[in-house]
Amino acid sequence: MASSENLLTIRNLHTGFRIKDTYYNAVDDVSINLNKNEILAIVGESGCGKSTLATSILGLHVANNTKVTGEILYKDLNLAGLPEDKFNSIRGNDIGMIFQDPLSALNPLMRIGEQISESLVYHTKFTKEQRVERVLELLNQVGIPNPERVANQFPHQLSGGMRQRVIIAIAIACKPAIIVADEPTTALDVTIQAQILDLLKELQAETKSGIILITHDLGVVAEVADRVAVMYAGQIIEEAPVEELFNNPKHPYTRSLLNSIPQMNSENEKLQVIKGLVPSLKNLPRQGCRFSSRIPWIAADAHEENPVLHEVAPGHLVRCTCWKHFDFEGAEGGQLR
Repeated sequence: MASSENLLTIRNLHTGFRIKDTYYNAVDDVSINLNKNEILAIVGESGCGKSTLATSILGLHVANNTKVTGEILYKDLNLAGLPEDKFNSIRGNDIGMIFQDPLSALNPLMRIGEQISESLVYHTKFTKEQRVERVLELLNQVGIPNPERVANQFPHQLSGGMRQRVIIAIAIACKPAIIVADEPTTALDVTIQAQILDLLKELQAETKSGIILITHDLGVVAEVADRVAVMYAGQIIEEAPVEELFNNPKHPYTRSLLNSIPQMNSENEKLQVIKGLVPSLKNLPRQGCRFSSRIPWIAADAHEENPVLHEVAPGHLVRCTCWKHFDFEGAEGGQLR
């Protein structure tokens, strides 16, 4: 169960990418907290800004092509705009990252054991023998059999699931307070996905760390998250405890996402389709409800001119007032979720 002890506070975060001479915000005025012993899921379509949010927290953007403003507060430090030398002492030590593609995240020319021990060399005073012992302990912890053999292998000699476990071992090597997991199961088959999710839950329960889980998979969210933030076009449009979000979704986008999931007991053979496309970064509307063009049957005056998050229940926030007037196109009496 999540704790109320705050680990990370994000306030009014903007992350803009330069196109020619103009910066366009992929993360646009995002504010959210992460608590100790909590799995916070950030969910949304590709291009909504969720991975940019993750990499902003880790300071992984090239400064001359990206502008990060606002606050990412960790232990009284604002990570937004923190100098690289100071970030190096936090990255890997206080905040670990699980990358989406383990093959590209691992160095193909380094043995697995060397890659796991890198952060131990940088952040700890362990002797060589202690580092070797810790590497084997980590490989055991993430469920890799015969850790002595695997530690001496190269990434190409491992399966996708094994490589993802290695990435997790690297992320937790220094027992960070925060773990950012960017689509950690996307490239894996369903069986391995379940194992990785179980592993994340076990590690979180053991270390009491806060995990930010970036995903587009609502099934993953339902299984592991404590709290969910739904992103659309660079903004958080709904935030709630996981059970509240699934049982009582409010925003038209959230309801559309949930309604597009195939249902085993549904008599309707057609899947719900969200009209239109996520607007490109350059053409993103910066005023009004950003989802309005995809629900054109809702009257214009149902939307706020400058949509903000409203608390509709304890811990349940929804952007814009259009949710009060939304129904699926062609639905009678709001029978669809």
